[in-house]
Amino acid sequence: MTPALPFDPGMMAGPGAVVLAVVLGTFVSEDLTCVAVGLLAAAGRVDLPVGLTGCFLGIVLGDVGVWLVGRVAGRRVLSWRWGRRVLPERRLAGLSGLLCRHGGRAAVVSRFLPGTRVPLFLAAGVLGTCWYRFLGWAVFAAAVWTPLLVLSVALLGDALVGPLRQLSGAGWVVFPAVALALYLGLRLVPKLATPGGRAAAAARLGRLRRLEFWPAWVFYLPVVPWWIWLAVRYRTLTVWTAANPGIPAGGVVGESKAEILSKLPPEWTVPTLLVPAGEAGGRVRLARAAIAARGWSYPLVLKPDAGQRGAGVKLCRDAVEVEKYLRVNPDPVIAQPYHPGPFEAGVFYYRVPGEPAGHIFSVTDKVFPVAVGDGRSTLEELVRRHPRYRLQAGTFLARLAADRDRVPDDGERVPLALAGNHCQGTLFRDGGHLFTPALERRIDEIARAFDGFYFGRFDVRYADEAEFRAGRGFAVVELNGVTSESTDVYDPLWPPWLVYRTLYRQWALLFRIGRENRRRGHRPVGLRELFGLLARHYRGRTVDPLAD
Repeated sequence: MTPALPFDPGMMAGPGAVVLAVVLGTFVSEDLTCVAVGLLAAAGRVDLPVGLTGCFLGIVLGDVGVWLVGRVAGRRVLSWRWGRRVLPERRLAGLSGLLCRHGGRAAVVSRFLPGTRVPLFLAAGVLGTCWYRFLGWAVFAAAVWTPLLVLSVALLGDALVGPLRQLSGAGWVVFPAVALALYLGLRLVPKLATPGGRAAAAARLGRLRRLEFWPAWVFYLPVVPWWIWLAVRYRTLTVWTAANPGIPAGGVVGESKAEILSKLPPEWTVPTLLVPAGEAGGRVRLARAAIAARGWSYPLVLKPDAGQRGAGVKLCRDAVEVEKYLRVNPDPVIAQPYHPGPFEAGVFYYRVPGEPAGHIFSVTDKVFPVAVGDGRSTLEELVRRHPRYRLQAGTFLARLAADRDRVPDDGERVPLALAGNHCQGTLFRDGGHLFTPALERRIDEIARAFDGFYFGRFDVRYADEAEFRAGRGFAVVELNGVTSESTDVYDPLWPPWLVYRTLYRQWALLFRIGRENRRRGHRPVGLRELFGLLARHYRGRTVDPLAD
């Protein structure tokens, strides 16, 4: 006898309830719902025509719903976090021509290629190109795909479930196991069928083997026990937020970059213009007038005033690009003249209150990614062949969407990133060779000019290594507070024990400095206030996450 399932649509009151349940299921996962309906039909628990009807209606409603979001919201969808992730504006430009020429064909093909349907339907809605033909072909594709998938699973259901049930004797557990296996197959097989898909899969495996590419929450898991121990030792969870009294919440998140730079000696910083939030036209006029008044020449670097991990950094080569950036990014933005470098370093600094001088904790040497042409290969081929660049190919190729098929000349150097940030593709190396007592004295002098700053990282640009080591010839581009990192931990040559020893020492210093400042009357941020800061910042972010 077939075992009972914990949730069985076929046991509901009637066909209408089954159709409704299946339709709702497709809103969560179309493929997984179709696989489940096929398996249940094979087991005799769902009437096949009823299940097929629910799957078809759910898929069509989902497609039309995504299209309607784009159509009703228009380009406003590009300012939503979900919209920016699914459909960056630079991708919309490429899809516009495709929809004009091959909208119907694209609608059909996207049904069979995982990961392409939502961006395509969203773009079709935003652009409104030949909507009746596009949606008509989408319905046709759903009418072909749905029975093909559900009937295939239904025909193979007994062959798949029977042997597993005999082996496991686990009853209902077999059904979700088989459904999940089929679902993963549907997602993976089409991707592995193309050279690009296989390259992407290989890159994901490569990233898993490299500590520097782990997701932040995984990377920092070994630090959590140490953080808990420090909290117990210092009898507080948030004393570290008092480490920089001169920065709101010590610089946890959301602090103004422009305000921080204004507190440093101007001769050691890159000039900075703050463009506040407001009506787009007014911001554009304000920026143009201020840039002209300062006599700045292009290119300029624009970035969010409260950004994180290099998100939204853009090199603007003329006034048109500045206007476009300000219209896409409505939050406060800072503009800076582009410092040609070509070198950049992260200098991590700390000073314990009461001590006569501060110290350089570490120096990170930042190596910007550059593709070198051979006169035969496209930019995409150069990126995917490179042993390191292929691990971040998604970031690079999204940024180079308009040029990925261009063939650079032999020896031509094509920069792949502007932001000196690891998430945006820059290689971080241990910069111990750049440290000198002269540099330490200069950094301490600059830091002590900022009343209330004790802990954080200076991101600096410089042109000559000898001058930099002598404490001269550099400019501070950005200063980060208590949540900044000693970024040499991302050096791919570092063993894990050295990475976490460095992070443990960093956090121990942070707690110590916070405690000393609390003794001097500076109040740490409370836990509830801290969570509120984090929630407001990440909920309100509207910046395009892709950086130059």
